[in-house]
Amino acid sequence: MEILGIDIGGSSLKGAIVNVDSGELITPSHKIPTPESREPEEMAIAVKEMLNHFSYTGMVGCGFPTIVKKGICKHEGNLSRKWLDVDVDGLFEKTTGQNFTVINDADAAGLAEIKFGAGRDATGFAIMITVGTGLGSGAYLHGELIPNFELGQIPYKEYEKIEEWAASSVKTEQDLSYKDWAYRFNIFLNHVFRILNPDVIIVGGGISNDWDKFEKYLDVDTRLIPAQLRNESGILGAAIAAKSKYNR
Repeated sequence: MEILGIDIGGSSLKGAIVNVDSGELITPSHKIPTPESREPEEMAIAVKEMLNHFSYTGMVGCGFPTIVKKGICKHEGNLSRKWLDVDVDGLFEKTTGQNFTVINDADAAGLAEIKFGAGRDATGFAIMITVGTGLGSGAYLHGELIPNFELGQIPYKEYEKIEEWAASSVKTEQDLSYKDWAYRFNIFLNHVFRILNPDVIIVGGGISNDWDKFEKYLDVDTRLIPAQLRNESGILGAAIAAKSKYNR
């Protein structure tokens, strides 16, 4: 089965048509800048532009960078406050005329890693952390998704949420070395471990490509592994979510 997967991030939307049975991208991924306003109508237009690029009709899976419950945005995250309580599924379907399944972007990335990537052999309780503009997270028990874990929202010291201190975007903005940034990220990981005691933590996002540059600075009392699917995980996982909804 071939499904268009879209991964909406703070800086760009990425999409590709995916074979959800093999986990392979059928087309090269396409990138569109995230609208500066990050508001619903502008974002929906960008999503429509993605479908037009692929001349695509059919079901669409979409990873979305904040909490989504039954298609409804429940927190604005790093987006515009106008997203709060918006029916994201409905908005995208109205704009494009196609059927959408919208889930949290880290949940989507983890689905892909659990089925086709680093978490294929993981047992028990697994946590996926996506490191980018913020700190996304997904939780999986025996391979089944537990949706909408937003661990990057944990308050820390004077920060409203720890991702404001430990995301890789902060590393870039403050020109931190890998060692200095990893010190912060390690504190976050240990908070996650103390709260949830996962059997494995999978670290994804763009910075996971540089795993060998900061792994030695991480010290958590559980198994830590880098994501394998890299930038394709959100696209693939979104398509998997759409297939799962179709099969219900």
